[in-house]
Amino acid sequence: MTYIRGWIGYFALASLKAKAHEWDGWIRRRLRMYIWKQWKRVKTRFNNLKKLGVDKEKAWMWANTRKGYWRTAGSQILTTTLTNEYLREQGYVELSEMYKERQHYSA
Repeated sequence: MTYIRGWIGYFALASLKAKAHEWDGWIRRRLRMYIWKQWKRVKTRFNNLKKLGVDKEKAWMWANTRKGYWRTAGSQILTTTLTNEYLREQGYVELSEMYKERQHYSA
């Protein structure tokens, strides 16, 4: 988090609005992949998907997916359960938001 703030502060003069938005998407997908990877076992994935509000049948189907980590992170499985709001609640600060604040502060 500190590194991101410093990086945004350093490059605040540049026009990075579109790039920051693009990088946010990549980082969110990477975070979803990391979380999915932590839930190694099917049972763990099933239980965590149920905790996130997925119905039992769909959670079982999604927990048993054979897709790779990166592909699963970009699929409906995780984009509907590990939403952007969920990631914000967990402490992820978006680059684009920090960039907007910094641009507003610099002007």
